[in-house]
Amino acid sequence: MADTTHGALAPTYDPLPITVARAHGTHVWDTDGNEFLDFLSGYSALNFGHLHQGLVAAAMTQLRQVTLTSRAFDHDRLEEFAQRLVEVVGVLTTGGEDSLVVPMNTGAEAVETAVKAVRKWGHDVRGVPEDEATVVVASGNFHGRTTTLVGLSDSTTARDGFGPFAPGFRRVPFGDLDAVAAAVDDTTVAVLMEPVQGEAGVVVPPDDFWPGLRELTAKQDIALVADEVQSGLGRTGTTLACELWDVQPDLVCLGKALGGGIIPVSAVVGKPEILGVLTPGTHGSTFGGNPLACAVGIAALDLLSTGQYQARAVASGKVLTERLEALVERGLLAEARTIGLWAGIDLDPALGTGRELCEALLERGVLAKDARTETVRLSPPLSIVQPELEMALDILEESLVALRGEHSAAAANEMANAATGEAAGTATDEAVDEATDTAADDATDDTSDEKPGEDLGEEPGEAAGADAVAEPVPDTADAEAAAAETEAADEPADVVEDKTGPEGREERSELSPTAG
Repeated sequence: MADTTHGALAPTYDPLPITVARAHGTHVWDTDGNEFLDFLSGYSALNFGHLHQGLVAAAMTQLRQVTLTSRAFDHDRLEEFAQRLVEVVGVLTTGGEDSLVVPMNTGAEAVETAVKAVRKWGHDVRGVPEDEATVVVASGNFHGRTTTLVGLSDSTTARDGFGPFAPGFRRVPFGDLDAVAAAVDDTTVAVLMEPVQGEAGVVVPPDDFWPGLRELTAKQDIALVADEVQSGLGRTGTTLACELWDVQPDLVCLGKALGGGIIPVSAVVGKPEILGVLTPGTHGSTFGGNPLACAVGIAALDLLSTGQYQARAVASGKVLTERLEALVERGLLAEARTIGLWAGIDLDPALGTGRELCEALLERGVLAKDARTETVRLSPPLSIVQPELEMALDILEESLVALRGEHSAAAANEMANAATGEAAGTATDEAVDEATDTAADDATDDTSDEKPGEDLGEEPGEAAGADAVAEPVPDTADAEAAAAETEAADEPADVVEDKTGPEGREERSELSPTAG
């Protein structure tokens, strides 16, 4: 794999040692031609896979027409994009068919837009005094990296050194409805939360949490804002994650997958009474809603409107859940949380860190990213076919077994070295004592018998996992066949059940940096 050096780049990231040069579907290739399965999907921005033909075609067609006008002028794709968002997403909010849309570029911009809207709505409509509006957020959240949004975080890495932060936010434990109820008062204009916390490690709240939030906020005329930048647009097996609990938020923030992994596209969609307070001059964006973004966004929404990608997430998610639960039962994982085609897996600290697991996966041909110290997030493209999914999960199992062997061997060696050191220290002390006794005997002509020193040394023990080897892993379609199947899946078909069980497979196809 090529070394990743960034001489002119500020060190804002610590990437895995891979330099990607080409991608298609669920596969990427580095600058040396090594092939990998992508199990991060650009933090869910690539829900439809890399270079989906329909999305690329939409972008290429628009590139030949017009790419930017700014919002100083309308263009012929803007209203079409907004209307398509209302049809696919707006109807899932309390705005229904009358929902409004504010197009932006990044997920952070969408959340910032929602914060501005609910504050102004609180002041203009609710009558909250100027500069007194409050918003309730959750601990463990990730809403973006602007100075306002890192101020909502409880991550020291995200916050430290970037203050002072914007006032008016109250943070409560995620999933704790009583804490939310205690935090709201007459100044509260919104509750802003992720339905499922992605950056925290795919944390799923109790089933009664979001229905409880909806009931609480409706009674007190508080806006319920769902940040679905990561969880939305098919990842959880539904268009919005809020659908899993039959909840309609007042506003929903979208991003990532809305741009199909081709261009940054985001939006806030929902209740016209709230978004309607953003009048000319109060908010805007030069690139927000540009023609190229609208063309790609429309194509992405068209893919979602069939429901096929959501169905794929459900079917593939069942396979993902079953395999991860089996790894938990075997003690290879401490915990696994899955929802749709999305999982957060926790390692036993004695086994290794999330980064170490990602490095082990990389060596075997799978790309993933740690979310916390002992947590890795798995989010393959929704277009993944079953042979690819099984292959990646086989590699995950193989990597975990290897980590367990390495750490068991390291622990055994450490114990052996400690025992050897102790024995050597004891032997040295006895040698000194013996020499002292001998000298004393010579000095006094003592003729008593010499007492031999005891040998307390121990032979280093064998490493507990030194003889552990990766168990046979299933045989799947080879990488070329999987890539071909992925290309065919640009117009997705139903996920085909795997008819062969682990007992019927002896080894997996090669998909690793050494395969070339």
